[in-house]
Order: sequence, then C-alpha cells, then structure tokens
Amino acid sequence: MSKYQYESVKVQVFPDGVAHVELNRPKVLNAFNATLVNDIAKCFAEIGADRDIRAIVLSGSGRMFTAGLDLADNFLLQEDNGELDVARKAFIVQEHIRWFQNAVTTLEKCPIPIIVAMHNGVFGAGVDLCTAGDIRYATKDSYFCVKEVDVGLAADVGTLQRLPKVIGNSSLVRELCFTCRNMYADEAYQCGLVNKLFDTKEQLIEEALKTAKVIASKSPVAVVSTKHLLNYSRDHSVDEGLEYTAVWNSAMLMTEDIPKSVEAFVTKKPATYSKL
Repeated sequence: MSKYQYESVKVQVFPDGVAHVELNRPKVLNAFNATLVNDIAKCFAEIGADRDIRAIVLSGSGRMFTAGLDLADNFLLQEDNGELDVARKAFIVQEHIRWFQNAVTTLEKCPIPIIVAMHNGVFGAGVDLCTAGDIRYATKDSYFCVKEVDVGLAADVGTLQRLPKVIGNSSLVRELCFTCRNMYADEAYQCGLVNKLFDTKEQLIEEALKTAKVIASKSPVAVVSTKHLLNYSRDHSVDEGLEYTAVWNSAMLMTEDIPKSVEAFVTKKPATYSKL
C-alpha cells in the first residue's frame, strides 16, 4: 500500500522512482469538489518533496479524465455573509478563488516533471489542471472543453493564463474560451495541446509510465533544474532567462551527476544517481 493516502486521489509509487496519481471520483466522472481540490494540493506538495520520486503520471479513473466542476456540490458558491459590504464580500471570494488557483498551481510548482495522461472528456477545471502539467498525452477519443463561460463565469484557475502559452495561438484560445466548443483529439494534437495520441487508455497509461521511467533514470539535478528554468524562462524575457540560468547553473554545474553521466556515456552503462 502506498504511503500516500487521500480520499479522492489514488497514488501508486513504483520502485523505479515513478509515481502514478489518479483522480479518483469515478462515480461522478472525477468532477472537482472541495475534497478533490484539497487532495490535489496536498498530494503534489507531498510527492514533490519526496526525494525517492523523480517523475509523475497523472490520470483519471473511470470513464473520463474529468467532467470539470461538480455543480451538484456547489462548493464554489459562498455562504451569505450577512451585512458585509461588497468590498468585504469580494475579499472573501478572492481568498476562495486563490485557494483553488494554488491547488492547480501545485502541479507547476512541483519540482518533479508531471505527465498528464488524459482520456475521453477533459472539461473546465481539467483544462486548468492539464496546462499546469509538463507533458500532455491523450487518447484518440479525448476532447477538451473550456466550459466556464457556459456556467456563467470566466475561467479563473489557470486556463486563461496558461493555455495561450501552451498552444501559442491567441485566436484559437479565444474561440475555445468564448464559445465553449469541444476541441477533439486531432485538433488538440495539431495545435500542440497534446503531443501524443493513443488508441486506448491502457496504451496511454503504459506509454506515459514508460516516458516517466526514462525521465526518472536521468540526473535528478539536471531534470529538476530543467523544469525550474523552463518555467522561469516562460515568464521572463530571453535576457532575463539567460541571466537567471547563469546564476542557477553556477551552483548546479558542481554536481557529481556530470562526471557520472559522462562515464555512463563512455562505458555505455546506465548511471546511478543519488537522491536530491
């Protein structure tokens, strides 16, 4: 049994440094309620601090990756705050939105690379979640929908910030977000939202775990540094990214992993790296 136990997220840890995290509310199509939001935040914070884990696969159990918000749960609707004025009510709502934002951002802040493996429907908050991951794979029956406008709100936990940077097409992003239309697997592949498609969920998970195993076999110093620098450079100018990388690598280049990697290349034998 995994040491990571959550109510709505299932975790399996393999001896090769790979963890498989599943959204686990299959009876309601892995819809987001308060428990799932809290479990995602806690899970990726705890796994991200585990020095034995070097790569993560995130998938959804049951019929689809996620149906988005659990509208039957009403967890986003705030209680009546009585006589509070509009400004004070707004501060309370902001706090609630940031709680949800921070849970999704936990994937991005997690130092370990995350492969998001999606099948069938990926609605609303599922798009927020997958764009906070590092690598996105999907099945050929998958489809994506930025659903928030149909529910009467603007997406507010990451899609509007990350999706334009993921696919690099502002016109397409705006069309998807304004119309709430489904984007099917072929289009998602063509625009770069996902970079591999598979016939079945079984093939999807198998390939995602295989990729995770390859990542886990690499120098953890190099992999964690690469994720960190990619995220930094995405949000800064080229000059700022280069300057920051120079400072970062002035310390990271002193790692024992470099001579180990060179030796592995020369001898054609896999290197064994220490934990971070």
